[in-house]
Amino acid sequence: MAVEDFPFGAVISIVGVMVPVVAFLWEFVLRGRKRLGYRVQMDTTVTGEISAEHVGALELVHRETGRSLVNPSFVLLRIENHGTATIKEADYRNPEAVAHGVQIRFPGRTVAGFVVTELSDSQLVNNFGTKSGLNRGTVDDARGTKAGVIELPKARLNRDDHYKVLAVLEPAPGNGPLTPEEMKPYLEGNALLGGRVVKTESGTGLSRRTLALLVFLVAIIIAQFGVYLFNDPSPLDCAKGKLTLTGSTAFAPVLEEATRQYRNSCGDANFTMAFHGSTEGLRTLNEAGRKAGSGPDVLSFTDGAKEDGYPQLLPRPVAFSLFTVVAGKQTGIQDLRADQIRQLYDGRVGNWRELGGADLPVRLISRSPDSGTRRAFQARLLDGKREPGTNSDDCLKVGPGAQPGPVRCERPTTAELLNAVATTPGALGYAELGSITGRDDLVPVRIDGHPATLDGAVHAAYPFWETEYAYTYGEPKADSLAASFLRYLTNQVGKDVIRSFGNRPCAELANPVLCHPT
Repeated sequence: MAVEDFPFGAVISIVGVMVPVVAFLWEFVLRGRKRLGYRVQMDTTVTGEISAEHVGALELVHRETGRSLVNPSFVLLRIENHGTATIKEADYRNPEAVAHGVQIRFPGRTVAGFVVTELSDSQLVNNFGTKSGLNRGTVDDARGTKAGVIELPKARLNRDDHYKVLAVLEPAPGNGPLTPEEMKPYLEGNALLGGRVVKTESGTGLSRRTLALLVFLVAIIIAQFGVYLFNDPSPLDCAKGKLTLTGSTAFAPVLEEATRQYRNSCGDANFTMAFHGSTEGLRTLNEAGRKAGSGPDVLSFTDGAKEDGYPQLLPRPVAFSLFTVVAGKQTGIQDLRADQIRQLYDGRVGNWRELGGADLPVRLISRSPDSGTRRAFQARLLDGKREPGTNSDDCLKVGPGAQPGPVRCERPTTAELLNAVATTPGALGYAELGSITGRDDLVPVRIDGHPATLDGAVHAAYPFWETEYAYTYGEPKADSLAASFLRYLTNQVGKDVIRSFGNRPCAELANPVLCHPT
């Protein structure tokens, strides 16, 4: 495997997830389910650098003997359940015959007195009865020095339970000088079965482990950013090269937006737009395929299925497209029955007033015979009959020597047809629904009272729709730009583009059979 093919980003992501998970399981499940924690919250002598009027009051603190304390010191410890499981009486290592469960040791000092205080739960008082093992004493520690001890009972501590011990101490007789570090109090470390005793820290700042974990996670983020910067951020399905898109002018706006989005993600793709109608697009693709032998860099899009005569061209349903009949605003027409549309194109209606509209002559503006939109119009609304030939070039009057009747003219593209309908008095035409979005100079005509909607078309209430097909000459290579772009049209981004123009991806239809060739 080449270095550039190694999945650095995936490895870094996996490590970034696994380390915190393993650390959590180790710390709180495997290693730290039972942890008895202690924290020294105060350890101070009763000597002051600045004397006060009432400092002598400290000399009134006595032990049972009535003797004044010598160089007393005060220690406050917090004892807590620092794990994730309850610490029970049976979890303490001392045998049943030994009353106490754990010792606090004070090297170099003896315990003059102590008190248990600040119970986190009032029920904890049950752990500190007269026979609980709560006691004090003196022992010889491992260094041969005297150490005061406070024996604590085998207290049951639920998760997060705690209590505090306030001890009054004085120097132990016969000890040599000890450093402050050597005199620090501690709990014996092997007091629990299946658990351990840990020294905890104040929660006012970050612990070293927490800080280390945060540093690690920041390093992972920086590493991932570095992988992003120094590796190609393009989607895995990107392809390089050149591709010509041809065919339907009605579907051209969808493809222009889709190619723009594709280039934003895959910068090395170069598209050429050559939309001159569905039939012309099929011819262009077929000719390119014959010259190349196979896999030409051409895709053709058609409104509806191909005609006979192109056995090498393979269809792929892309979208379910809605079309609409459009009228100029001057006609006064908003709704036509399907039979009235046939009457108009048969030449049996010459003025809009015959259908309840304005007193204007009917002028029919059509697409050229190569247009897939025209074929869809003929198939869906004219019962498969061809439109009569044209008799006008300017769409305003019948040309010299032409067949009389309503004015009939043609325009080669969807945009030119819509502009002609908008500017010609009494004009009627047809186009893909998305192409009239945002135009207030045209009227989308309801058919039999139904507007152009997906629900109406799917349930056979609205008749003017067609499937948009993408055609290839044979099967394109899997790593070609043609194959990549076709896959792009069926992924989420491509589907969003298709929907934004009023169409629906074939895969999203409740009845996908509507998109299949008949």
